[in-house]
Amino acid sequence: MALGHEDGRAGGRGGCEPERPDGRARARTGGRPRARRGRRPAQSYLRGALEAAGAFQGTDAALVMLPDMQGGKPLVATLGLSVEEAERHAITGPPDGRLARSITMSYTYPELDQAEDVPGEIIHAGLAVPLPGEAQTLGYLTVFTRTKGVQYSDDDVRQLETLAVRAGPAIENARRFREARQLADLDALTGLHNRRYFHETLARECARAHRYERKLSLIVFDLDDFKDVNDRIGHLAGDAVLAEAAERVRDVVRTADIACRVGGDEFAVILPESSLEDADQLYRRILNAVSTRPLGQAGKLYLSAGVAELRPEDDPVSFFQRADEALYRAKEAGKGRVMAANTPRLGPA
Repeated sequence: MALGHEDGRAGGRGGCEPERPDGRARARTGGRPRARRGRRPAQSYLRGALEAAGAFQGTDAALVMLPDMQGGKPLVATLGLSVEEAERHAITGPPDGRLARSITMSYTYPELDQAEDVPGEIIHAGLAVPLPGEAQTLGYLTVFTRTKGVQYSDDDVRQLETLAVRAGPAIENARRFREARQLADLDALTGLHNRRYFHETLARECARAHRYERKLSLIVFDLDDFKDVNDRIGHLAGDAVLAEAAERVRDVVRTADIACRVGGDEFAVILPESSLEDADQLYRRILNAVSTRPLGQAGKLYLSAGVAELRPEDDPVSFFQRADEALYRAKEAGKGRVMAANTPRLGPA
């Protein structure tokens, strides 16, 4: 099972620092944490629920798993568990899909039955209860013990249920806020990041690249003669063409790349830790994905692109302008080609 861990995963009993790979909490350093203004993020409520569960007598670890409603990776937060343990012990509910009031687990290890010295860090038992939401169950809150022979009672179930009932609505509201924020960063037509997100991210990546002396590249491209396409097939069909082109772009960019729609039929991809040559190679993958098959009613379309690599004197505005100017030089040179900013052209596709 693939698990998507939230940043800032809870670490050890009574603390909220990230875990080390072995599941032990890092020591807290410094003084009192600074209060944050504004709405608390989902992971903050998850940490609170985990710490409260971890305070139960006999509990050595806790886990919350919230399935993704769109079928993506679940959101997982852990306390006192390594990533590997979380993957093994995550609870999704009964196999038949019914909602259980509680799930009790007991783990046996045949290879350790005859051992005289049983490792103290292995999980021996667990108890899970649903996290209730407004209309449906959000996921499960689970506690674990590393003590052999522990059996959970009805009173243990009631205590954990009480915690889950208190934590569920807060976690649900925080997750809704996070999802709304994510939607606000996306272009409604294409599902790529929007213009505002592009400029915010470009500024952040430029600052990071300058500070740590890292490479950063940028591709700006558009569909050749797209205005004529809109005139020929209409704007509604033209929107479908843009959406399909964006889907093909999304299929070929790397995980670290940030693909955006910056307006009309103009797109951009931010490439952290990448050179001008890397940007040129990605452009050619995008061109191959978009142009080898017809795009809806528009038929085959080609791309023109400008690519740039961050220079020491660049700020986000000048960096974008150099790539954008290279795009227009590519179109003036005959379209269906890529130009590098302030350098001889890289050539036709």
